[in-house]
Amino acid sequence: MIRKAEEKDITKIGDLLSQVDLVHHSGRPDIFKIGRKYNEKQLKELLKDETRPILVSVDENDEVMGYCFCIFQKHENDNVLTDIKTLYIDDLCVDEKLRGRHIGKELYEFAKSFAKENGCYNLTLNVWNCNPSAMKFYKAQGMSEQKICMEQLL
Repeated sequence: MIRKAEEKDITKIGDLLSQVDLVHHSGRPDIFKIGRKYNEKQLKELLKDETRPILVSVDENDEVMGYCFCIFQKHENDNVLTDIKTLYIDDLCVDEKLRGRHIGKELYEFAKSFAKENGCYNLTLNVWNCNPSAMKFYKAQGMSEQKICMEQLL
């Protein structure tokens, strides 16, 4: 089952945030510190923000197995961009012990349906080059590159 996250989910969400952080830190320790993207206080605030829904996949005991942090985006009256509404996936994670059970695919499909129901034109996200399994996963869901961020280390 997939539902909106609740305050009771914060501890498990925090554990999953740590798993994501480790993947990013391992791939790019020059950019990512060891830590979590959001602390407990920040998570409590995010749960109240309707423009930043957090979706969770839960088991039969209502225990969190994975999450999908989302952000509604719209660039109204921009000089260049059209006024389309986008659902941006800020973070998607399935507990590393539960991967391979299609939980990530279910979360992604739910987010896609959620975006359509909320009048979004598209679904977007960023994926780090140091995470080829994530890139493979998102391409398997039907995503394609919209833009590429490049860098040169100095």
